[in-house]
Amino acid sequence: MYDIYEEIIDLTRRRGFIWPTSECYGSVAGFIDYGPLGAMLKRRVEDLWRSFYVYQEGYYEIECPTIAQESVFIGSGHVKEFADKMVQCPHCKEFLRADHIAEAHKTPNAQTMSSEILARTLMSLPCPSCEKIFGPVEVFGFNLMFKTAIGPGTQRTGYLRPETAQGMFTDFQRLLRFYRDKLPFGAVQIGKAYRNEISPRQGMIRLREFNQAEAEIFVHPMQKNHPEFSRYRDYIVPLYSMNEQNNGLSPKKHTMDAAVKTNIIANEYVAYYIALTHELLTKLGIKEERMRFRQHLRDEMAHYASDCWDAEIYSDRFGWVETVGIADRTDYDLNAHAKESGKEFKVFVPFDVPKTKKQLKISADMGKLGPLFKVKAKLIADALKDAIPGETSTRVIVEGEEYEVPNSLFSMKEEIIELRGEEVVPHVIEPSYGIDRMIYAVLECSYYEDEVEGETRKVLRLPARIAPVQVAVLPLMNKEGLDSLASELNSRLRSNAIFSVYDDSGAIGRRYRRHDEIGTPFAVTLDFDTIKDKTVTIRERDSMKQVRVNIDELETLIPGLIHDKIQFESLL
Repeated sequence: MYDIYEEIIDLTRRRGFIWPTSECYGSVAGFIDYGPLGAMLKRRVEDLWRSFYVYQEGYYEIECPTIAQESVFIGSGHVKEFADKMVQCPHCKEFLRADHIAEAHKTPNAQTMSSEILARTLMSLPCPSCEKIFGPVEVFGFNLMFKTAIGPGTQRTGYLRPETAQGMFTDFQRLLRFYRDKLPFGAVQIGKAYRNEISPRQGMIRLREFNQAEAEIFVHPMQKNHPEFSRYRDYIVPLYSMNEQNNGLSPKKHTMDAAVKTNIIANEYVAYYIALTHELLTKLGIKEERMRFRQHLRDEMAHYASDCWDAEIYSDRFGWVETVGIADRTDYDLNAHAKESGKEFKVFVPFDVPKTKKQLKISADMGKLGPLFKVKAKLIADALKDAIPGETSTRVIVEGEEYEVPNSLFSMKEEIIELRGEEVVPHVIEPSYGIDRMIYAVLECSYYEDEVEGETRKVLRLPARIAPVQVAVLPLMNKEGLDSLASELNSRLRSNAIFSVYDDSGAIGRRYRRHDEIGTPFAVTLDFDTIKDKTVTIRERDSMKQVRVNIDELETLIPGLIHDKIQFESLL
């Protein structure tokens, strides 16, 4: 039976997109190498992402280490809670992801099941490795972080980061100063993350070392109207909301404005980045019918999130694959790091007009407080300023100890104070992109086969701006000066930041097929007419149509074609 996945994997290995890691030693599941064309494709996908988040949105990119000390991940909750449910087959001794086995046998919501229920579910199911029925098994948690030691010995524990986000949270105070202490602001990061997956069996879909692109956008907790919402107000996206999922319905298309007004999406920020993500994925070449945005159900949504959506892309091999997550994480992350680090993660937000407030002022009588509490008297006096007085005495906590202070030891009076602003802990909107999953989706959506002159033509119809090789420069023959003309043209194109490749190997038809297969959108052929009248042929990959242009126009034409500012049809 025809399997597009096998065709794509074969193409990516033959043509230098994706290779197994350390293949000469026997490759390890969950790791891949990006070959020459794959690395270039990855950079172009990342640069398209930057064109949205850095250039359009104006968020600066930062870069943090991929290893951090244990306290960072204690604060984030990863040390305690970042675990998947694992089972060991009693027959072949293979360790496996328990919920994935149940889901493969059509068990709904396996990811949210308790370990005990999952264990009972697996009893009658076959092991995917040895195909024997599991029988009685234990399901237990396995922390997915890679643990390491920082420095000689083991005095300081560290972990490889399981996501890029935490560095942006721990840098919050410096980012706040960089953005002149004003909300909203954001930071973005592209880089490696690591998860020690139990049994990665899905190629590029589930890796142990993978590439993430994340944005952390810090907003006022009470002001979630996006200042540029008009850009995507009328943008239409297929939404697979809780309602559709719970009632067995199909996704429905909504404008972002309607989705917010009817409370399908929690706020304008979440809606804005859903629409932006849809536009970005479309520019990558993901087909509309293969995209949907699925809202997390109540039992799968993180306890701290007010709303969360996954951009899912349909794969012929893997079904609907979560590729991007867009969440309103509220103030969970900043509060968690504030508690663990003892530092403040707040923003002072000035009022448009100062406000007045009645406040009870407590003034301790140090003459009475000192003899009673000795060296603790000053600390207790300071704690009293923020205390709530009782009827006869007031309780305060100083250095972890509780003290009861008689009300006769301090005086109270009500005063009116002017408030020029308030301190808030920002909420965080987080769009998180899986770069490797996006690349696989692009390859699957771009792969086509057709028949040309009785032969199968394999084509990657990659959008021109993300194609690894943008132009093939092909001399019809490598003699009579055509080779030197083609070589000179190749150099001129490259000096204009166009990644072109000089290719004179084999018949011209074979060269076209070779570049079709790696997704090169345009081929420029130099022939004997080029010597006479300085014209060349541009061939467009998908239609295979050709047009004759002056060689001196190429440095303007090619960038215009790559970035969709000039349509090839207009040249015909």
